[in-house]
Order: sequence, then C-alpha cells, then structure tokens
Amino acid sequence: MSKRTRTSKAEKWIKEGRGSGVGVDYKPWLNIQDVSSKGRSTRLKGIKTNRQHEFLSDLERNYFYLTEYSDSVVDIREQFPLLPLEETIVIADELGLKHPTDPKTNEPVVMTTDFLLTVDKGEGLAEIARTLKMKDELLKERVIEKFEIERVYWERRQVDWGIVTELEISKEMARNISYIHDYYDIQQYDAFQNISSQHIEDLAMALLQRILNESQCIREITNVFDKETHMPLGSGMTLFYHLLSQKIIRVDMLELLNVEQPIVIQSIDESKLKKVKYG
Repeated sequence: MSKRTRTSKAEKWIKEGRGSGVGVDYKPWLNIQDVSSKGRSTRLKGIKTNRQHEFLSDLERNYFYLTEYSDSVVDIREQFPLLPLEETIVIADELGLKHPTDPKTNEPVVMTTDFLLTVDKGEGLAEIARTLKMKDELLKERVIEKFEIERVYWERRQVDWGIVTELEISKEMARNISYIHDYYDIQQYDAFQNISSQHIEDLAMALLQRILNESQCIREITNVFDKETHMPLGSGMTLFYHLLSQKIIRVDMLELLNVEQPIVIQSIDESKLKKVKYG
C-alpha cells in the first residue's frame, strides 16, 4: 500500500507531462501551489520559451532574469525532475545517504534541479544543470548530502552541474532586466498597436539620436520626445525600454538603471533594429 502511495503522485504527474517537453511545451515538475516556498513565489512569461515560468524564491526569479538576458542560453527549464525516482534512490544508497522523503508519509520523493539550461556557445547545443542556494545554506550537512545525490545523477548523464549562490547573481542586473523584461513585445502597448513597423523604426531612430546628442536624463528626453512626436505621455520611455530589452541598444547592466540621470549607451545594433518584426 505504501508503495502505491509513494508512486501514485509521481506517476500522475508524469502522465500529466510534468518534467517533459522543451521550449514552450515544457511543464515544470513543481508548480507554485505544490510547495511552500521561502521568499516570494513568482510566475513570469518567458521571452525565449513563450511560456509561463514557475519560481519558488526570489533567488530563482533573479537567476531566471540573468539566463533570459544571456546571449548563450537557448532554453530554460525550471524545477526539472531527477527521474526515474529509483535512480536517485540507488545513488543515495550507494553514497550511504538518506534519500529526501515526504515529511508526512516518509516515502521517497522525486528530487528536482532548479534549472536545466540549453546553451549555445558556438560549438553546438549543450545542457547545463544549476541548483540555487543561499550561501549560508551550504553550511548545513543535510543540504550538502542532497546536493551530492544530485551531482552524481548529472555526472552519470555527463551534464555539467553546479551550485549558484546569491554572490554570483548581480541584484542590480536582475533588477534592470526586470524593468525592461515586459517591454520586449512593444505591440502589447496601446500607443504602438496601430502604428506601422516603419513608423516605429523611424521613432526609434529619432529617439536614439536624441539620447546620443543630448545631455539630459532619459526621463526629460522622453518627455520632450512624446510632446514633439504627439505620442501619449510615456511612449518614449516604453520605446527606450523596448530597445534595451531587444538589445538594440546596450548599457552597463551591472549599474542600476536610473532614468532620472543621463545614461551612457555602450553600443547600438542598427542592423537588429531594421530586422525587428513589429507586426
């Protein structure tokens, strides 16, 4: 009976397709409602995957922003299950460690890795597995034991596995990406819904010229831009964030983005600007 209890939830979730698929079709093994998390749970629509992502902590959310913005990351799968369950049970036995269990039933549970990333660094696609933990948690023996099971699981699949702490995640960069993330698709904003792609490109070029040639802060530049182009107030700022999100313009993302100050544009990709499909 206990074996049926142990496997029924896992079998049900497998049949639901959890932990399988790639890109838009991937379904996380764990959803926000399945666990009580420390910190704020978050759902975010992914640009690269075009699906809803499930994050169980601020640390996971911040790491997602960095992977979403990275040029080398192609796909992001969070809450990835270490299946089959029997394999991690065997690994735990071999290591002489206790396998994670359900506190209510004391039966083994499916372990997960926080992120399985598909990356392309110019040598073809590869998968890397990353587990996130606050630095202080790494001092706990039980945490290290679970990580050892996880490490061996991925090692046997020849997948690069590693631990990421808050020290390796720039809060400033994560915050900057969070500001611009929702502006990737400019079509969802009313001011740009009924404008031709050529007109949007012309507006973008005009705004870029102002930012490059004027010394005021971004807020002042975009406010004047809105008035002179007869666009609704805030349209210039929306366009600025859109250009950042699309990486048509690049700034120092390690410095907190402050539109109340002048911003140094590090580079402009005009070829990308002309290739962007606005609808």
